[in-house]
Amino acid sequence: METARSLHSLLLLLLLPLIFVLVDARSSSIDAISAFYQTLVLNEQKLPLMDMKIPATDCIFHKPRVEKETATFEMKERDYCSGNIKHRDKNLQDRLILDEIHVDSLLSRFKYATSLFTPHDISDTHLPLTLGTSLQTLNYLVTVRIGPQNLTLIVDTGSDLTWVQCLPCHLCYNQQQPLFDPSNSPSFVPLPCNSNNCSAFQPTAGGSGACTNGSSNPCDYEVNYGDGSYSRGDLGFETLKLGNVSVENFIFGCGRNNKGLFGGTSGLIGFGRSELSVVSQSSSVYGGVFSYCLPSTETGSSGSLTLGAGDFSNFRNISPISYTKMVPNPQMSNFYTLNLTGITVGGLKLVVPRLASSNGVLSLLDSGTVITRLPPSVYKALKEEFERQFSVYRTAPGYSLLDTCYNLSGLKQVKTPNVKLHFEDEGEMSVDVGGLFYYVKSDGSQICLAFASLADEYQIGIIGSYQQKNQRVIYNLKESKVGFAGERCSF
Repeated sequence: METARSLHSLLLLLLLPLIFVLVDARSSSIDAISAFYQTLVLNEQKLPLMDMKIPATDCIFHKPRVEKETATFEMKERDYCSGNIKHRDKNLQDRLILDEIHVDSLLSRFKYATSLFTPHDISDTHLPLTLGTSLQTLNYLVTVRIGPQNLTLIVDTGSDLTWVQCLPCHLCYNQQQPLFDPSNSPSFVPLPCNSNNCSAFQPTAGGSGACTNGSSNPCDYEVNYGDGSYSRGDLGFETLKLGNVSVENFIFGCGRNNKGLFGGTSGLIGFGRSELSVVSQSSSVYGGVFSYCLPSTETGSSGSLTLGAGDFSNFRNISPISYTKMVPNPQMSNFYTLNLTGITVGGLKLVVPRLASSNGVLSLLDSGTVITRLPPSVYKALKEEFERQFSVYRTAPGYSLLDTCYNLSGLKQVKTPNVKLHFEDEGEMSVDVGGLFYYVKSDGSQICLAFASLADEYQIGIIGSYQQKNQRVIYNLKESKVGFAGERCSF
């Protein structure tokens, strides 16, 4: 009996490693499956219906959260702060048309800047300040305090200057909040046109540089956008309140002549890379770091915009943060440019010479673009592999610039291949299922893969805001890097 027990124990010891290997293999297989596919639950897509009335409470912003050397602001999608949503189909079509205008203007600016660039001439002062943005596509808003007023502003990572509509105003569009009145703010100080600050910042702010009437003349600015929208006025100093921190002598634009698709907001807050941006002007407090998590398309959902990083424990990411370096780009130095080096679909890496080149595809990370644009050969490979893995579902007609569409009506949930974007230095962004499909019809009868092709193989790629949903995107200007991590966006 004792001998039998000894033999049994010996056999168990010999088999134990094999048992662990089998368990580990099964666990790894489950992890691999979850890494390669996501589940799209169609009845949870709470999309706005035609003529839907948005409750006023959906557009009230909560106070900023302050914790561990950071300030976090609630971020909302602009469509849900505009009252009634009417003619949903037309709005979707218009959004994609305006997105095309925005992208064309970005590409034109990049092409023009490249033609001006020489190794001996890399100053931004030689570039026209024409962002080329159609602001209908800048869909995310935050509320900050400038002087004595709370103002709701459009967030733009492709702009540097923060500007608001000011009294007296010669030409102003309708906004929901009272116009900023410098005469009621004891902390407002106009910036004289003959000052060193005016000379330093005017090339970025696009002013004329004229100072014909002496030092009492204000330092002017002019920002023009590709759809004909613009803001013109004068620069000044004010106190910007970010959470419980006050940024004194914050330079911003007081808009006296403004026209365009700004949608009832009070102006725009710039998160670009120049010294005029909010990130740079608050760097002594927040270290030149900011991040955001863009909300999904569900009605009333909120995301967050965080200044500072702290110890990162206040982030609610559900996957580890991976980083890629920002690519130095003198031609468009206020933008965030990265090298896209690979794409996987359902765990399968796309074989595309363009991605396999020395630095991959130079790409802008842009909150102002909705749909991600890829070079034709890269998009073609992505489209074909996605179609192959998603072939069990019915197709639907294309819509505007989106040509890969499906009819998923009547289904409660579907398994979708995971699309992962790979960047230099092992940075990666796994596109959340909410950013994978663009809903044309709210009943699921026409939903489209939310990627599109560029016209030319060697145009710069653009990573749009739609693919950034439910991602914590971290911009570290001090260390010139960008981080990505999955997150269920909320405030």
